[in-house]
Amino acid sequence: MAFDLTPFAGIFPAGMTFFDADGNLDEKATLDHWQWLVDERDADGLVVCGTSGEFISLTLTERERLLRLAAEHFGGKLPLIAGTGHASTKITIEMSQFAEKLGIDAMIVILPYYSRPPQHSVIEHFRTLRKHVNRPIMLYNNPTNTATAAISPPQIAEMVEQDIVHMVKSTMESVVPIHDLAKLVGDDMRIFYGSFLSAFEAFCGGAHGWVSGVLNVASPNAHKMVQAIRDSDLTEGRRLWNRILPIVHLYTYQPLGPAADIPIYRGMLQHWGRHGGYSRQPFDPLTAEQMSLLEDYMAKWEL
Repeated sequence: MAFDLTPFAGIFPAGMTFFDADGNLDEKATLDHWQWLVDERDADGLVVCGTSGEFISLTLTERERLLRLAAEHFGGKLPLIAGTGHASTKITIEMSQFAEKLGIDAMIVILPYYSRPPQHSVIEHFRTLRKHVNRPIMLYNNPTNTATAAISPPQIAEMVEQDIVHMVKSTMESVVPIHDLAKLVGDDMRIFYGSFLSAFEAFCGGAHGWVSGVLNVASPNAHKMVQAIRDSDLTEGRRLWNRILPIVHLYTYQPLGPAADIPIYRGMLQHWGRHGGYSRQPFDPLTAEQMSLLEDYMAKWEL
């Protein structure tokens, strides 16, 4: 193992990025939210410029601004993971080197997206990146959002053995890749569950951690759930997972009507009296009717 991976475990919110009503980056509100996650919401680590940080709608300069903001305020306080992936290998390398110079602890690198490179080219993308950086690389295995074929657990295990990647965020409904990787590589890498559908089962199956946007609003119960599972108290773990499931169902069953996950989290923050901010279009904020439904729903489930 090339790096000490022991700090990379537990609850790692994919921290949201905040914008104003005109779509301009709001660094002050973003930092305030991250600080809240770290100081009051039991985050074990923080992911910056991930999917829930809306990295795909950020300019490269804005991504650099956010990575610098995170490094200046949280560097050395808890593990920081920078979203540095891009469809281009060259830009991925440049963004990763920038994060490394800032002292950020690791990079999460999405599969090259949209253009659907063949799988041998995808693996070479990570191999080339590893030659240019000296930080742990988290493979963001998200085939649905990238239109790129998933990398299988045996392939990931081989990449770990070759010191190409060191962690994985497995963003799939199934937890099969989690327990397969736990069997194949055990503690030779850090295995993170990356969806919000089956986190309880993922930790039971061998996940070391959880990276997700839902942790912007569910971190305290998630943190307690992980501890209960580690203590072999599955009854308590399941009880705590049931406290999180109503938040999951806001997206999976759409009780508010059509709504994306990040605007839902923003609405929850607003209901709690916090600043929810805006996403960049085409994500729209919840309507007044949806906010009313959300408030009733949160009261029903004591969220």
